[in-house]
Amino acid sequence: MRIPAHSVCTAIRDDIVAGVYERGSRLTEELLARRYGVSRVPVREALRTLEAEGFVVTRRHAGACVAEPTEQEAADLLEMRMLLEPLGASRAAQRRTEAHLKVLRGLVRLGQERARRGNSDDLRSLGGWFHETLAQASGSPALASVLTQLRHKISWMYAVDAPADPVESWAEHGAIVDAVGRGDGERARAVTALHTERSTAAHRLRFGSAGDRPERVRNSQHPVHTPSLWH
Repeated sequence: MRIPAHSVCTAIRDDIVAGVYERGSRLTEELLARRYGVSRVPVREALRTLEAEGFVVTRRHAGACVAEPTEQEAADLLEMRMLLEPLGASRAAQRRTEAHLKVLRGLVRLGQERARRGNSDDLRSLGGWFHETLAQASGSPALASVLTQLRHKISWMYAVDAPADPVESWAEHGAIVDAVGRGDGERARAVTALHTERSTAAHRLRFGSAGDRPERVRNSQHPVHTPSLWH
């Protein structure tokens, strides 16, 4: 595999999220450079970035290793998402552009159509792009960046069950866009908070001490090159 040097960080992160590198495993610069077809310099820079993001830790006598988050750390991420997603929607109601609104409405139309047809694979992808666009519409690069990092880390730590009622889930997406389109920040915040709370219940840890956790949940992986987790 040969990728541009500036994409090394993304590639390593994606592989960590996908489970290519197990938690606690060593990440040697030489092997990573060979795998991605680059020199060790961009690999070293990528590992620094990933350490700052919480995907990598540096251990004495071992060097860079994939982090091993605790169940509490994983739970904290979901709580942060429940606080920040509604904030982003409220900001989007005040700052969105017509281009953002057009994309959001188009995604809702597609999502509602796919939900009626029962195409779950498309719904995961569309849901991810919806929340990515909503974050961008907030007009806050800092907030959008934090939400993006949360999405990556939650994708790494959790598997997600499909919504019990996809049609209802996409009706909630539509209600969010209606509030954003009207410039109603409080309504956008409230609807998004309800939607986020409901979707959070579908998240299941990929790791931990629960011996009765279904194997399909531990082994399940979603595509990592699209925002696939958030419904």
